[in-house]
Amino acid sequence: MKTTEISTLAWGCFWCLESAFAQLPWVIRAEVWYAGWTEVNPTYEQVIYWSTWHREAMQVVFDPGLISYDEILVQFWSQIDPTDDGWQFSDRGFNYTTVIWFHTSLQEKIARESKKRLEDSNKFQKPIVTLILPFTTFYPAEEYHQKYYSKSAFRYSLYKKWSWRTDFINKNWNEEAKEYLRWKDAYLAKKYVRPSKEELMAKLDTLSYEVTQNKWTEIAFTSSYEKDWNSWIYVDIVSGEPLFSSRDQYDAWCWWPSFTRPISPHFIKSVEDTSHSMKRTEIRSKYWDSHLWHVFNDWPKEEWWQRFCINWAALRFVPKEKLEEEWYWEYLYLFE
Repeated sequence: MKTTEISTLAWGCFWCLESAFAQLPWVIRAEVWYAGWTEVNPTYEQVIYWSTWHREAMQVVFDPGLISYDEILVQFWSQIDPTDDGWQFSDRGFNYTTVIWFHTSLQEKIARESKKRLEDSNKFQKPIVTLILPFTTFYPAEEYHQKYYSKSAFRYSLYKKWSWRTDFINKNWNEEAKEYLRWKDAYLAKKYVRPSKEELMAKLDTLSYEVTQNKWTEIAFTSSYEKDWNSWIYVDIVSGEPLFSSRDQYDAWCWWPSFTRPISPHFIKSVEDTSHSMKRTEIRSKYWDSHLWHVFNDWPKEEWWQRFCINWAALRFVPKEKLEEEWYWEYLYLFE
């Protein structure tokens, strides 16, 4: 079961790369390196004076269960001028040009789709020139460059301001980056348009309809999938929104399927439920608003665990072998 993923990126001065990622909660580790050329262990002087063809770069180690690779790339785009193939802001030279290095074929596919999405947005009048390349070599930068933004905070803040990067980000990306994320929300909302009542009744059997639309609760142990914890994901039976993975499934002795977390919080929303004289947190799918059931904080095995207790009748399972066929290829990493 894969619990971490690596992203390798170049977007100009690596001090700015590291500061953009290292303090975010879903990043496990962020380090600055020299990437993309064969000479072993280059020095900073060799790189900046073009004695070698390395770029200043960074590797981000992250938990793909908390943040997707696609969202890593959104953060990447929102820190750069992707139309400049000669420098980034005041830093001139090949070593400061922008690159996404992919580690797997899935990362390559996601990166190319992310770049095309930016191109199709017509945000910039000039072409997007950021390269997408296979990962090759990577050598650590000197220790004094690691966490430079923190070790030399004042000098770093002056550098970032006078390099014109801050002005560019504020002008072109601050709100636009948020809008870009909202654009993704709008795209998904369009993809998962809620059908009419008549269409739902024709699509679902009686139990699934009543559970997802009228908040019924199925009888425990009534599903044939109760103990089948193979390599698959569970999606909303109505819309297909990806919800849970068998890797996060466990036996909570509550008679209904339980999960420690959703595949992504992007497809889940919570609602306060005060029915039956109780105060609980109801879980619903974000876009089609299907009732799934509840989440509880009563499972003490690990302090970060929650118990997402879900009705089987609200779920459809998609096995690993069919993830690409059904356009869930982004979740193949769960079973590597």
